[in-house]
Amino acid sequence: MNDGYTSVLRSISSKTPTPGGGAVAALTLGHSYSLTSMVARLTLARDKWIEGHEISNKLLKICEPGINESMVLAQNDCDAFDNVMKAYKLSKNSNEDIIIRKEMILKSSLEATNAPFQIAIAAMELFQLLPELAKNANVNALTDLASASELLNSSIYIASLNVKINIDSITEQEGMKFFDKINYILDKSKNLNEEIQNIIFKRLEWH
Repeated sequence: MNDGYTSVLRSISSKTPTPGGGAVAALTLGHSYSLTSMVARLTLARDKWIEGHEISNKLLKICEPGINESMVLAQNDCDAFDNVMKAYKLSKNSNEDIIIRKEMILKSSLEATNAPFQIAIAAMELFQLLPELAKNANVNALTDLASASELLNSSIYIASLNVKINIDSITEQEGMKFFDKINYILDKSKNLNEEIQNIIFKRLEWH
C-alpha cells in the first residue's frame, strides 16, 4: 500500500462527482485482473497444476494489459461525466445556443452511458474464462479466484447502475439498446459467479 493508492481513495471520497461509481466499477475490474493474474502465476509455478497452465497463460495475456486498461476505463468514465456537466453549463442566451447545448447534452450523455457499458463488456470478457481456471487452478489460490469472481460481478453491477442512470438522457432507441444489453450482461454475470463459486467450493470441499 502507498500514498498513491490512498490518494485515489481520498479522491473518490471527496464532494466532487468524479471519480464516482463508474470509475469505481473500473477500479474493481482492475482488482479482479490483478487477483486473476496472481492465481494464474501460482498455478504456473507448479507442474502439479499442469492442466491449468494453458488457461493461466491465456489469462495472463488478458490481465496484464487489462490492469492498465482498467485505469483508462476509469478515466474515460470521469471524462464522460465531466463533459455532461460542461454541456449543461453551456449558454442558453439564443435559439442557436439552445440547439447547440441540447446537441452537446445528448452527445455527452451518450458517452456517459457508453463509458460504464464498456467497463461491463471488459469485465465479461474476463469473466467467461474464469470457470476453466476455477476447475484447474492451484487449489491454494482458489479463495483469491473466488474473490476475483465476486469483484467482477460487483464491477458489472456497479457499471450497470451507471449505464441505466444515463439512459433517460439519450434517445429512446439508443436507451433501449443499452438497457437490453446491460441486463443480458447482468444475468450472465450472476450465473457465471454462481458457477465459479460452486466449482471452487466443491474443490475446497466446503459443500
